[in-house]
Amino acid sequence: MTKKFQITLADIAKKVNVSKVTVSKALRGHPDISSTTKEKIKQVARELGYIPNYMARNLSSNSSRTIGVIVPKIAHSFFSNVIEAIYDSAFEQKYEIILTVSQENAERELQHIRSLLSMRVDGLIISVSQQTKDDAIFQKIKKWGIPLTFMDRVINIQGFNSVVADDQGGAFSAVEQAIKVGYRKIAHFAGYTHINIGKERLLGYKSAMKKYGLTVRPEWIVNGGFSEEDGTKGFKTLYDSGNLPEVIFAVTFPVALGVYRAAQHYGLTIPKDIDIISFGNSGGLNQFLSPPMSYVEQPTIELGRKALELTIENVKQKNKSIPRTITLPTRLVLCKTCVN
Repeated sequence: MTKKFQITLADIAKKVNVSKVTVSKALRGHPDISSTTKEKIKQVARELGYIPNYMARNLSSNSSRTIGVIVPKIAHSFFSNVIEAIYDSAFEQKYEIILTVSQENAERELQHIRSLLSMRVDGLIISVSQQTKDDAIFQKIKKWGIPLTFMDRVINIQGFNSVVADDQGGAFSAVEQAIKVGYRKIAHFAGYTHINIGKERLLGYKSAMKKYGLTVRPEWIVNGGFSEEDGTKGFKTLYDSGNLPEVIFAVTFPVALGVYRAAQHYGLTIPKDIDIISFGNSGGLNQFLSPPMSYVEQPTIELGRKALELTIENVKQKNKSIPRTITLPTRLVLCKTCVN
């Protein structure tokens, strides 16, 4: 005899000799059903290997208890730590997470948004790709009343929750540290300014330079993306110009890694020949760098938890709550670069 793969409410009802409605209510903990009957039905459900049909539940309750998450990368430890925090928080609140990765590609991001909406997720958490400029899909999401929280990376659009780190303040502290060490020729490998982290970290760099009366030289602001490759390309651009700075402030840890690789290629030693400080870290990887790099620590766990918290809050309030921006503090961590 072939074993039946999907156990249904009818199978449980037949076994217990009650109606399907009774089984459904019992499994949902409905007060109409006695504690004894609930326990008996749940025990039979466990014995038969019953798995709830969440798609069917979605159709009947208009809620899937799922949150769609889109991030640019997962190889980057920053995002992997944030994702773990989102998963932990969702598990505590009995929500499921559907994770997608844009690979820093705006078209993939758009497709992921459409796919998640077609799955009828209750809400979205998005950290936009470095290519994302068009806000048309987000304007539609706002019109449709779908809860959405931007996390870490945000484009210039109003009407949504966002949870970010203090990018400007963290950047200021990194550049100020370089100045206090005695450096005056300070370059910034910047990200894209159409995204908040690129814009705010550049502002932090400029603010620190201005406070200490230092000239911001346009050729020492190297615009690009947030990847290791961007760090390598940026360093090559500076090296080929024949006018290297004393220290580089990198917009992300991967960009800083690219600088390490490029400096090694050109036979330069960090921090003797050129120094570096980064916004962000990469878990345990930094300890294996030679030398370990000083960096601005981001509140990864809180970013994930707060993003999930705000999204579920909006789901429960049917997206009628006033959009909020939560800015979380950063911390400067000194290792073996940019120190006396």
